[in-house]
Amino acid sequence: MGLGSLNTITLSQAREKAKAYRTSLIDGVDPLEARNAAKLAIALEQAKTVTFDHCAQEYIKAHRSSWKKEGHARHWESSIRNYASSIIGNLPVSSVDTALIVKVLEPIWTTKTETASKLRGRIESILDWATVSHFRAGDNPARWRGHLEHLLADPSQITSVKHYAALPWQEIGDFMVKLRLCGGVAARALEFGILTAARSGEVRGALWSEIDLDSAIWTVPKERMKAGREHRVPLSAAALAVVTSMHRVEDHVFPGMRKDVGLSNMTLSAVLRRMGRDDLTVHGFRSTFRDWCAESAANSFPREVCEHALAHQLPDKVEAAYRRGDLIEKRKVLMQVWADYCGTIQKPAPVIVISSAA
Repeated sequence: MGLGSLNTITLSQAREKAKAYRTSLIDGVDPLEARNAAKLAIALEQAKTVTFDHCAQEYIKAHRSSWKKEGHARHWESSIRNYASSIIGNLPVSSVDTALIVKVLEPIWTTKTETASKLRGRIESILDWATVSHFRAGDNPARWRGHLEHLLADPSQITSVKHYAALPWQEIGDFMVKLRLCGGVAARALEFGILTAARSGEVRGALWSEIDLDSAIWTVPKERMKAGREHRVPLSAAALAVVTSMHRVEDHVFPGMRKDVGLSNMTLSAVLRRMGRDDLTVHGFRSTFRDWCAESAANSFPREVCEHALAHQLPDKVEAAYRRGDLIEKRKVLMQVWADYCGTIQKPAPVIVISSAA
């Protein structure tokens, strides 16, 4: 334990301090712990002026660069502003307790359950940040397990999970015919997304430097992937045709209205609206592909190949550890078969009428 600098503490003072600390040890008091506790008490006293809103802003600022999804920080800011700030925003973060957390969440817990559940998690993270930053002490009043779960209804029992609206896989051929009649960059991006089973953000952010036309491989860097891992996408003949049809005028394969900026978040959804298919979502086409993988009688591809095509991590960690490759050769065949199916209009099954004898 340091006693201080020789420039400020004399030898006699050092001896007195050492004697006092040794006496504390004999009395069962650790002088280091006592000194740290005193510092923490001072820091907590000073933290009374640090508000919850200030901590929220600092937390978002610290994590903004690590959030890959567009608008993630904006969603954090709006949910805190709309539901939490009016109740706890101007309060010292050290005074935020369980009663206040319940007061924030209870009004929307049953009416806007998904929003409220996300808000709870965000408040919990902000309060954890404040604790690590020595702006508060003690347990986190926003934690769910063993705490708020006893005060609020289980979110999963209030409302069922709402899945993205998806097109039945048997109808994809007819849909693609209509989509290919639509002009514009956004329509081609949507077509490319369906053929590659990729996420909207990955497609809209696609760069020419990521695509190898010779090997027909699109390599999405880890920075743009949800799982944070590089993902190679084999391009079928149809997907490759979409790419080669685009004019290479800038870095983005599917450029937006502004220079060097890709398509916006709503442009692909706008294509569906123009087609009169407001009942569908862009993300839902990934479900269409996965349903086709699972249900098509002509499709015999293993589950792990289909999951790799969607850039999903295998749920079984042991299985994933033994399958470290990306099954690219098998996925080349899979994506070509999918593209061929997308190019085929399925005829409805014939209806056989059996009439009984009079």
